[in-house]
Amino acid sequence: MAVAIVTGASGLVGSEAVTFFAAQGFDVVGVDNDLRGYFFGPSGSTRWNRQRLESTIRGYRHADLDIRDEAGIARLFAEYGRDIAVLVHAAAQPSHDWAAREPLTDFSVNATGTVILLDVTRRHAPDAVFIFTSTNKVYGDTPNRLPLVERETRWEVDPSHPYAEHGIDESMSLDATLHSVFGASKVAADVMVQEYGRYFGMKTGVFRGGCLTGPAHSGAELHGFLAYLVACGIRGTEYTVFGYRAKQVRDNIHSWDLIQAFWRFFQAPRAGEVYNVGGGRFANCSVREAIALVERLTGKPMRWKYDSTNRVGDHIWWISDVRKLMAHYPGWTITRSLEATVAEMLEAQRERVR
Repeated sequence: MAVAIVTGASGLVGSEAVTFFAAQGFDVVGVDNDLRGYFFGPSGSTRWNRQRLESTIRGYRHADLDIRDEAGIARLFAEYGRDIAVLVHAAAQPSHDWAAREPLTDFSVNATGTVILLDVTRRHAPDAVFIFTSTNKVYGDTPNRLPLVERETRWEVDPSHPYAEHGIDESMSLDATLHSVFGASKVAADVMVQEYGRYFGMKTGVFRGGCLTGPAHSGAELHGFLAYLVACGIRGTEYTVFGYRAKQVRDNIHSWDLIQAFWRFFQAPRAGEVYNVGGGRFANCSVREAIALVERLTGKPMRWKYDSTNRVGDHIWWISDVRKLMAHYPGWTITRSLEATVAEMLEAQRERVR
């Protein structure tokens, strides 16, 4: 039986991958020690999602392992060996702000943990497909140097710019930019995943996500913009917007659509390839527009305040150009609109607070 190993299995992307690959007939092993609870406190913990997976996914095995534990990871991989067909690496320290508090922890999780997984895969399952969940933060604050125009509810790139129609593509430079500590650790991991594909010939793929979201997201103030906003809307908690007059723009992709991209890559991997992946021009919003959408769907006003200090390295405008991914994998497309995704997230939050 083919085995799928998923790191960060109790998180948003990981749990979607566990559910999907199990449905395709894989034996799924999830690796997650709930470091998110350490990063963000009880509200950020994914323990509830682990329990959900263990109770609903037949044959699912959970390994309470830290990806920095090389010996433990090696034992797990040695157990399955060449039966491992795919590794979906979704474990990470995901916050700009938290990374600055503990840079060594951030780098050890994001960079060292990734290299450990790569090398253990190379030794024990060299034919496995290695799928890495990277981030658009590898581009640092370079997007902020685009010619931006302020509109009533959002920032937009100047209509004459090449990125205006489809968003930002993979040609944007990673150099000479302020990445944030988090962005820098993800750059290190991103480049090493590419290198293991190009140098060692492994079937590695890098997916640089915009805002990844969905009903299984344990959003916290320091990470998970849309999920945390939705949670605040349901619970009546005050939401704080940081900088850019609340007009900063993000594209948002439902975790289901992201996993469909992973699945197509698994079926026809391109070693060391890099893809920008997000909601693109199909599903994006500013913070102001997201607040208005939540208010409309809940039927009640949100409590929010504005802090004029933006987060270091934060993007003013990000929309992913997904044409390269669509060209390489013509069967893939974005299926979930922003409104449908938010409505699904609202319902999930209502269930959790009951």
